[in-house]
Amino acid sequence: MGGIAQLALQKGFRVTGSDKNCYPPMSTQLEQAGIQLMEGFSADNLEPQPECVVVGNAMSRGNPEVEYMLERGITYRSGPQWLADNILHDKWVISVAGTHGKTTTSSMVAWILEYADCNPGFLIGGVPENFGVSARLTDSIFFVVEADEYDTAFFDKRSKFVHYRSRTTILNNLEFDHADIFDDLSAIETQFHHLVRTVPGNGLIVHPTDSPALDRVLQRGCWTPQQSFGSNGDWQFELVEPDGSQFNVYHQTQLVGKVKWSLMGLHNVNNALAAIAAAHHAGITIDVAIEALGQFKNVKRRMELKGEQGGVKVYDDFAHHPTAIQLTLDGLRKSVGKSPIIAVVDIRSNTMRMGYHKDKIVPALAQADIKIIHDPEHIKWTDDESVIVADTVDKVEQAILEHAQTGGHVLLMSNGAFGGIYDRLLQSLAKRN
Repeated sequence: MGGIAQLALQKGFRVTGSDKNCYPPMSTQLEQAGIQLMEGFSADNLEPQPECVVVGNAMSRGNPEVEYMLERGITYRSGPQWLADNILHDKWVISVAGTHGKTTTSSMVAWILEYADCNPGFLIGGVPENFGVSARLTDSIFFVVEADEYDTAFFDKRSKFVHYRSRTTILNNLEFDHADIFDDLSAIETQFHHLVRTVPGNGLIVHPTDSPALDRVLQRGCWTPQQSFGSNGDWQFELVEPDGSQFNVYHQTQLVGKVKWSLMGLHNVNNALAAIAAAHHAGITIDVAIEALGQFKNVKRRMELKGEQGGVKVYDDFAHHPTAIQLTLDGLRKSVGKSPIIAVVDIRSNTMRMGYHKDKIVPALAQADIKIIHDPEHIKWTDDESVIVADTVDKVEQAILEHAQTGGHVLLMSNGAFGGIYDRLLQSLAKRN
């Protein structure tokens, strides 16, 4: 929603917004853009009456602004519908969907197009370091959008991505998530097939070779050309370095180049293949796409090194699903070898707080030397006494300080602000040192 607000401002609208507990980097972006952000929700925030209220999907009946909007008959739209009507209707939309990697892969595609002088617009659910902003409106025909499967609004329960009408679509992966709105994986597959139905015959669907769920989605019917990535796919890789920092790229079994970049992890290697395939469909040559990835900077909060104090490196990562946690940790382990790793998971997403993935969270942390779970909901995640469970951020910080060693790495994984632990921990490590 913060990105949509910035696009609306660039489109020429006067924009204000309401939220609670808005935190960086989005709060900083809004402030720098000059968008007035009102803390909390009140009918007074809709005076003077706006021409249109763009309603975020976290809003529900009973919210004072929602009730005031309905009672007064103010025009309203969901964020995705507003985006489709005002920004995307005349664009070549490149969308990235999937349970994991949407933000990173969207950022890769946008950067490849930027490197190729295509000046793309974009809306991404994070801050790509190559751009410094999460949303941008340009006069380019290309627009890259992170395509979320979460529901659209309280009045539109379809997934957001059905509104975008993309021509080039990446389906990165598909696992069960969002237990607060989906009953099972089959329900999510149905929404993904709704997306597939909207991609035109002159478009392209890019998908992995190792996702049974996406295979089932495409088997329901597909009217668009497809390209695959991964083992035996149209696009394949060969690792040059085990941590994924260098890899060869193959297209139709032919070696087409080598990526040497600052990222790590097999998940990012696969993200790169998908991004190259999508950019190639948009007319970018493979060699230019590979060159661009060599200068790609990751997204904020994706294995972002927050700092180093006392010989201890502290990383911030957005991972909040067992698969993402395991892949992120695997990439770090391959990068740092036998150096000690403290892995910390913040139980924050709706799905995790409902107790889903209970049997998967601890195995996902297997490669860490010290495993810490922040569980304010007091869900019993494990009987393994080697796993530290803390119900407050202060206790998490204390546990880290007790175990952090010189030459070690602390990986903090959360899709929220995590109580501001990042700067506090670095300060505490500095004092300890």
